[in-house]
Amino acid sequence: MPSPLITHLYTADPSAHVFNNTLYIYPSHDRETTIAFNDNGDQYDMTDYHVFSMDSIDGPVTDHGIALSANDVPWVSKQMWAPDAAFKNGKYYLFFPARDKKGIFRIGVAVSTAPEGPFVPEDNFIKGSYSIDPAVFVDEDDKAYLYFGGLWGGQLQCWKGGEGVGEDGVDGLAFDASLSGPNEPSGSGVKALCPRVAQLSDDMLSFVSPPRDLQILTESGEPIAADDHERRFFEAAWMHRYRGKYYFSYSTGDSHYLVYATGDSPFGPFTYQGRILEPVLGWTTHHSIVEFQGRWYLFYHDCELSGGVDHLRSVKVREILYDEEGKISLA
Repeated sequence: MPSPLITHLYTADPSAHVFNNTLYIYPSHDRETTIAFNDNGDQYDMTDYHVFSMDSIDGPVTDHGIALSANDVPWVSKQMWAPDAAFKNGKYYLFFPARDKKGIFRIGVAVSTAPEGPFVPEDNFIKGSYSIDPAVFVDEDDKAYLYFGGLWGGQLQCWKGGEGVGEDGVDGLAFDASLSGPNEPSGSGVKALCPRVAQLSDDMLSFVSPPRDLQILTESGEPIAADDHERRFFEAAWMHRYRGKYYFSYSTGDSHYLVYATGDSPFGPFTYQGRILEPVLGWTTHHSIVEFQGRWYLFYHDCELSGGVDHLRSVKVREILYDEEGKISLA
């Protein structure tokens, strides 16, 4: 069983990237709270981000301190959840979800000239953004894409289409607060809700076009069903590329698997391929996949360090392998 990489803080949702031959980890920062566990995720009451770095996968981990705090962001009310980072145009960008002043999750971006920060946030969230778990992918042609979405407390199921969109509407969608919590569609023949993808502008601060559904299909080419909890998308989007193929990986949520699907375009569609990680100690599973010094690694979290306290998680890492067909397995 791998040991936690960071033991002086509780960290979760690790987004790992290699910048300047150094591996950087951008996790969320769990903290103690008296809020009881609930399906809306109120117990995950995070307020800031630390950035960590490693010169080798077995070497010491450096804590670069607080890179961004909720107090720095004018539009944030609470719950700065799982972030991600990217490099483009000679700058580093930190993408993060948080609740706005109305309690609706939006996605913001902050900018730095150094991978460890500190990061300076934009005054407002990305126009047209919603839900949680942003994952940024910069392709070989330098185009960048933002993947996001999360059910239950992540509010993805709260956004519905229809006429008469109010001030909380996002490009033809309206927010229904009554659908917070485990109110995702279910039942025979109902399709699972899709994660979202949007291409980012060249300056990384806005969407080129409105977010669209990212289709995940079964091996036979059918959309995954909403009641297929072992394969349907729940949260924790991640994108990477291996030998020309796009790999979209995610958490199945209440069934606690990390799974993946592959496709030929960053917009999909993607075909389900299988599991990467079986359930760990704790409710959530959230991850990233990165190549570092010629080998591939899965970063994830569990609750071993806290003795199983769900909202006090710790980052871990395991090596992964690819077979001749590009299938992923744990080393």
